[in-house]
Amino acid sequence: MSQVTRIVHRRANAGCEQQYEELARGMLEASSRAKGYLFSTLIPPRIEGEEFHFVQVFASQADLDAWGRSNVAHEWHERLKDVSDHPPEYRIFNTTDLWFSTSGLTMPKQPARWRMAFVIWMGIFPTASFYVYFLFPWLADIPFLLKMFIATVLIVPTMYFGVLPYLLRWMGWFLRR
Repeated sequence: MSQVTRIVHRRANAGCEQQYEELARGMLEASSRAKGYLFSTLIPPRIEGEEFHFVQVFASQADLDAWGRSNVAHEWHERLKDVSDHPPEYRIFNTTDLWFSTSGLTMPKQPARWRMAFVIWMGIFPTASFYVYFLFPWLADIPFLLKMFIATVLIVPTMYFGVLPYLLRWMGWFLRR
């Protein structure tokens, strides 16, 4: 069995922040008497309107689950509903992962640059070819730099808003390899 850390995010109703904090601290105090309890803390919002964050550490997932199913925890959650209409969001981590690596907190690995470049090229090549083939004959008498400016003004939004979202979705399998 390994320690588990549960991080809870929840927003208090406007004007109820002080009551919410008092109730939350009471709940954490009550959880400190639960079997397997190791540590807990409450992190209040930095600015008004942000979420409160609870951190609870238990000796095992079974101990955390037992606390979560207990009548005491249920009573505290009911009290918190009076000052928060927002449902809590839970994240559970293996505590060892949080201490000795960043695996519990990192975002998914970024694709290799060459893969991103290839996927972007797959969108740029046909998009630019389309505009050059159909637009440049109409712009034959315009100076080169102005012609390139017009092409760029058309290609970039087409690529960013039109082609790239679909291409990234279709090529996601390739980017995640």
